[in-house]
Amino acid sequence: MDIIQVDHLYKKYSVKQQREGLIGGIKDLIKPIWNEKEAVKHINFCVKKGETVGYIGPNGSGKSTTIKMLTGILTPSSGKIIVNGLEPYKERKKNAVNIGVVFGQRTQLWWDLAIRESLELFKYIYRVPDKVFRENRDKMVELLKLDEFYSTPVRQLSLGQRMRAEIAAAFLHSPSIVFLDEPTIGLDVVAKEQVRKFLREINKEKETTIILTTHDMDDIEQVCDRLLMINDGVIIFDGKMKSFIDAYGNERIITVQFEEPIANIDIDYGDVLSIEENKVKILFQKEKISATQIVQNMSQKYPVVDCHLEEPKIEFLIRQVYEGRELNGNDKIFASR
Repeated sequence: MDIIQVDHLYKKYSVKQQREGLIGGIKDLIKPIWNEKEAVKHINFCVKKGETVGYIGPNGSGKSTTIKMLTGILTPSSGKIIVNGLEPYKERKKNAVNIGVVFGQRTQLWWDLAIRESLELFKYIYRVPDKVFRENRDKMVELLKLDEFYSTPVRQLSLGQRMRAEIAAAFLHSPSIVFLDEPTIGLDVVAKEQVRKFLREINKEKETTIILTTHDMDDIEQVCDRLLMINDGVIIFDGKMKSFIDAYGNERIITVQFEEPIANIDIDYGDVLSIEENKVKILFQKEKISATQIVQNMSQKYPVVDCHLEEPKIEFLIRQVYEGRELNGNDKIFASR
């Protein structure tokens, strides 16, 4: 079942052009010049209940504008959005009850109140029944490790602690959809892993639909099973994470270790990148030959003792797609698997 439906969504802004100097400022006041900017250009997509979607794009690509329209903050110039059976910009209050939102640069918590008191306020705002509130609160405290600062005012929290509390507030009323904009920004490695683990578990347990926008590709890879890429207001990829890697990351590197050093090696199924004593590093196309076949071919000529496969890093593939460049065999683009 589709919980989000986006049909030919279009949004344009009128941006005031600023002229230089005092005279320019007077002219802007009397007769301003307005330029139109297309932020989102007739995009279409659907999201099913329980999906975890990574919605990514460079700055200015239109992803934040899309999220603001999905949450009802902005009104589309044209097109249609249905979220949980509602048009968010027409029924903002009803839509707000069914969604949770976290914006990494903004807070929904009360600055001078403790986390405990903030969550109590959210209970009354969203009219959460006592039993549901206790269950959800206890789960948030446990999974997000809130107990160590549960009674601390928000203004005294570190950024990582505050973000975990923000996420708890977004999930407290059991929303069917949660929009997360840069939820791990500024967090250390431990805090990031706590947040990712929480998102995976809450999605699995409650089938909460999660829309995640971030510049941290580890968030996307560890949390999301689907990737939506937008650039210059246009969707350029929509599919499973594996499909993206298969489509754009055809190259692999395999390192084969032998019992004894070798001076030279001749192959016709890839490029030899380096030979170091008893190790050879080969770049190959996975569509033409598998790593298993390479090892089998090698073992017929040399005594193989070990092998190591490297796949391209997803952040490099995404950057290459946006820049329109061809992939290559640079070792820096690969990650061990």
